[in-house]
Formats: sequence, structure tokens, C-alpha cells
Amino acid sequence: MSHGLYLYGIFPTPGPQDLTLEGLDKQPVHTQIVDGFAFLFSEAQQERYLASRRNLLGHEKVLEQAMDAGFRTLLPLQFGLIIEDWQTVTQQLTAPHGPSLEQLFTKLTGLREVGVKVFWQADQELHALLDENPTLKAQRDSLEGKSLSMDDVIRIGQAIERALASRKQAIVDAFRVALNPFARQVVENDTLTESMIYNAAYLIPWDNEPEFSIQVEQIDQQFDPRLTIRYNNFTAPFNFAQLDRLD
Repeated sequence: MSHGLYLYGIFPTPGPQDLTLEGLDKQPVHTQIVDGFAFLFSEAQQERYLASRRNLLGHEKVLEQAMDAGFRTLLPLQFGLIIEDWQTVTQQLTAPHGPSLEQLFTKLTGLREVGVKVFWQADQELHALLDENPTLKAQRDSLEGKSLSMDDVIRIGQAIERALASRKQAIVDAFRVALNPFARQVVENDTLTESMIYNAAYLIPWDNEPEFSIQVEQIDQQFDPRLTIRYNNFTAPFNFAQLDRLD
């Protein structure tokens, strides 16, 4: 039983044609032209899709397969978007936002999104920090087995915190200096875990990805073995296909 239409993304017309794609719940993916925009959709088999890893990857896979087939300019839609009919799309999206959607297509033409997530091991960084700062290490050691005032405890703790923050900032700055010049636009997102210290997306010319990848490898070698870097070189431009980021 269909519960409406599940939308994946928007392409310039005519959009993906003659592609055999499998969407959520193994439903065939189709293209529908609405007001001069090509929408990728499948029949929704659920009233609401849970944001499980399987479903999220299924959503992204449809877009990535379309991009891989040569349909590189697209506006990915947020996961879980189900509509009752195409009139809803006209009323809520293409009629009020048509010119902005066209602007986004222009902005994204010939460009791709890549992402870098950087992780460190905080306990190892703390040990390295103290080894490199004998004075701070002596202060930290004074916390053990001695009766210090609360002010002393707070002061030493804050000094360690500031020094760790400085180490983290030096790493972040290294990524900015090396990678930002390659990008037309950069979005720095929130870090998602305690061990993640940097989370950025870059909008780069499509053919410049190999050069960008080399830069990522060089930074990795520079900080080896302190960091773990997760580099995603092929993804739909979720961070840059947003109406509120038309700058």
C-alpha cells in the first residue's frame, strides 16, 4: 500500500532518465517534472521513515548513484520527505522558491561536496601536552596527594584546559590553511562526539578532487599518528544545497 511519494532530490530538467535505481523499501525510483524541475521519487511504503542507518544510507545511495551516472548537479532533499501529490510540491516549494532553486543549481554546477572529519584521543594528547610542558606537569602532579585550595585546583585545571584547546586549535588551523584555498565555500559543522575535533564540508571544483585528496593525505602524515581522519570524497551536496546558504 502506497503512503504517498517519497522524494530524494531535485535535478535540472530533464533529470535522470533511463536509470534503474532502487529506493527505500526496494521501490523503483522515477523522475517527475514539476514546474521545470526534475524530482527523483519512489512510492512510499510507510507513513513515516525512521532515520535508521539503513534508511539514511538508502536515501543517499539513490542520489550518489544518479551522480555516478553523470547527473552531477542536484539539490538533495532532507531525509524522510513524503508528499501526497505533486500539487503540494508546487505550493510549498517550486512556486515560492523557484528562483532560489535555480540559483542553487547555478552555484553547484561543476562543483562537488567533500567532507573531512578529524578525531584525536584526548587522553594521549593530555599525556603529550604534559610531557612537553614540565611546569604544567608539575602543577598537575601537585594535585595528587596534597591538600590544595579549591582555587588552586580550578586554576591548574583551567591551565590544562586552555593548553589542550590551543593544541586543538593548531590542528584545526592546519586543516583550514591547507584545504580552504581549494574550496569555493566551506561549512564547519558541529563536532558530533567527544573525540571529534573538526567537522567540515568543502565545495570544490569536480575535477580538483584528486589534488584535494593529496592535501588531506599530507596533513594526515604531518600529524601521524595523533589523528584519525575520515575523508568522504563523494557525497550529495547536503551542506551547500540550502536556501539559507545562498551567499
